[in-house]
Amino acid sequence: MGQIRIGTSGWVYPPWRGTFYPQGLAHKRELAYLSEQLDSVEINGSFYALQRPSSYQKWAEQTPDDFLFAVKGSRFITHMKRLRDGDDLLANFLASGPLALGPKLGPILWQLPPTFRFDADVLDAFLSGLPRSTEQAAEIARRHDHRVDPAHTSTDADRPLRHALEVRHDSFVTPACTDLLGRHQVALVVADAAGKYPLLEEVTADFVYIRLHGHDELYVSGYTDEGLDMWAEKIRSWAGSLDVYTYFDNDAKVRAPRDAMALRERLASLVSPWPAG
Repeated sequence: MGQIRIGTSGWVYPPWRGTFYPQGLAHKRELAYLSEQLDSVEINGSFYALQRPSSYQKWAEQTPDDFLFAVKGSRFITHMKRLRDGDDLLANFLASGPLALGPKLGPILWQLPPTFRFDADVLDAFLSGLPRSTEQAAEIARRHDHRVDPAHTSTDADRPLRHALEVRHDSFVTPACTDLLGRHQVALVVADAAGKYPLLEEVTADFVYIRLHGHDELYVSGYTDEGLDMWAEKIRSWAGSLDVYTYFDNDAKVRAPRDAMALRERLASLVSPWPAG
């Protein structure tokens, strides 16, 4: 049986205050509160800008020992460089602090823009350069440039490092893509995006990475009982032999934490340990 992790995409959302987060809860306590309800979260800020090692260290300290963070890769690599000539950017991203999460570092998510078409050569070169362990990541991080200061370029232990790729163009709906990801053992993200982007469920690694953006309306709509039942059944099936990470990104109407907790309840017999709180 694989390990199941369920969480949200990010945790800093003003509309959650007084609804999901208790009225009057200090903003600096929000991550700690979420970690009492769920066992994982995606770090989104790392997509928009390089964070600081001290921030990653603080987040790790605020969460239980068995909590796990997925980290969203830099948009400068995926959206601006479009996976080309990004060696320096990858080093800077890795040096900015993800390794400071220690044993709480989970998969790294790479999300491609909707205009990015499948290019086997470009994708193969990018995937070939990704670190497969925290020691490899630290080695790459040591090549960072002046834009990262201070930097975190060491790991407390050498652990496997997983990567997931979220695609948003129909040209990726081809066996050539899944075969390529399979050779690199990079998970093809299962993304429910209200039909706007491809929903692909091919397994290409030793884990499954799911992002639920909203079934009817992107980033807004919640999931019905029937929808949650369906995803719970899929997760049960995958978890028979694979680890499964699931993150809700339908945050606009405070549905993400509620849906994540509801899905977790459906999988209670398979999810262990349950977070404290």
